[in-house]
Amino acid sequence: MSPSGGPALPAALSAGSVPSGSVPASPVSPSAGAHQSNGLLHDADHDHAADADRNADDKGFEVLLITGMSGAGRSRAANCVEDMGWYVVDNLPPKLLIPLVDMMTSSGSKVHRLAAVIDVRSRSYFNDLSAVLSHLDDLDVKTRILFLDASDAVLIKRYESVRRPHPLQHGNRLIDGIREERELLTSLKKHADTVIDTSALSIHQLSTKLYEAMLGSGPSTVAVHIFSFGFKYGIPLDADFVADVRFLPNPFWVPALRDLTGRDGPVRDYVLSSQGATEFLDAYERTILVAIDGYSREDKHFVTIAVGCTGGQHRSVAIGEALASRLRSQGLSVTVSARELRRRDHG
Repeated sequence: MSPSGGPALPAALSAGSVPSGSVPASPVSPSAGAHQSNGLLHDADHDHAADADRNADDKGFEVLLITGMSGAGRSRAANCVEDMGWYVVDNLPPKLLIPLVDMMTSSGSKVHRLAAVIDVRSRSYFNDLSAVLSHLDDLDVKTRILFLDASDAVLIKRYESVRRPHPLQHGNRLIDGIREERELLTSLKKHADTVIDTSALSIHQLSTKLYEAMLGSGPSTVAVHIFSFGFKYGIPLDADFVADVRFLPNPFWVPALRDLTGRDGPVRDYVLSSQGATEFLDAYERTILVAIDGYSREDKHFVTIAVGCTGGQHRSVAIGEALASRLRSQGLSVTVSARELRRRDHG
C-alpha cells in the first residue's frame, strides 16, 4: 500500500514513528449518525476467512471507507483490515471509488470486500465523497465508514516526532492545519459508523479495537505454518522457529526406506519410534504453545515453524507432520508444506 500522507500511529502505533508509552485504551464509539442500512462487516479473521469467501456471493459486495484525521492511524488501520482479508486501496481519491467498485463487481472478480483509505483534504474531495456514498447506496452496495481520530495534542506530538508538515498546514502553524482538517471532517465524522480515538492506544490496542469493532471479538487464534527443509539446501530466512531434527537416526541409510519420504507410513513409523522423537515433540509442542500464547497477546497472528534435517526428505517431514497434528489437536489452524519434496517432485 502506498503511504497515506500523514504520519502513521507513532510510538506504539507505527514502526519508527513516536515513542511508546500508551495509557489505557479509549473505547470504540459507534456514531449516532451511522448508516442504518449498512450490515456488520463479515469475518476476515484467519479462522473465518473460508466461511466468508463461501458466503460472499450471498452477502453482496461490501465497501469500508477508512478515513479520519491525518496522523490518527489510517495506515495502521488499513494494514490491520488487510490482515482480516479485505482488499485494501490506500490514498484513493473519492471519484475513483465508483469505477473501482464497478470494475470489481462486473468482471467476475473474487474480491467481495473492498477497503479504501480516503484522504479528504479539500471541500471538493468532501463533495466528491458525498456523491460517491449516495451512488453506492443507490447500487445497494453495503458501505461502512471507519473514522480514526486523536486529540490535537497527540497529533501535534506525532507530527513533531516525524518532522513532517501537516497536509493542510500550507506554511502556517501545525495546529492551524489540524484545526482546518478537523473542521473539514466534522460532518463526515458524524456520519461514520465507527469512530476510534487512537490518542491513548498502542499499536496492539488499536488492532484489538478494530477486530472488536468489525468482527465482534479479537482474533481467536494464531495461524501456524510448518514446513520441512534440508539443511544442505540452506536454512530458511522467513521462519519464526527453526528446529533441527538431525539428532534422530536417518532413514536414508535404510535401503528399504531411502526412496520413500516422511509422508510414507514406514518412514513415519521409523522416525517417530526412534529414541528421543516423542520426548522432542513433547518439549517442542509445549514451547510452541507458550510462544503462541504470547504472540496472541502481542497481536502476532501468523507463525512459521521450519523443521530441518539433512536432505529434507525423511525426518523433517515426519516430525513436521506429527507436530502439526499435535497443534491442531490444541485448536490451532495449521498448514504444512515440504520445501524439498517440491524440489523432488519437479526433478
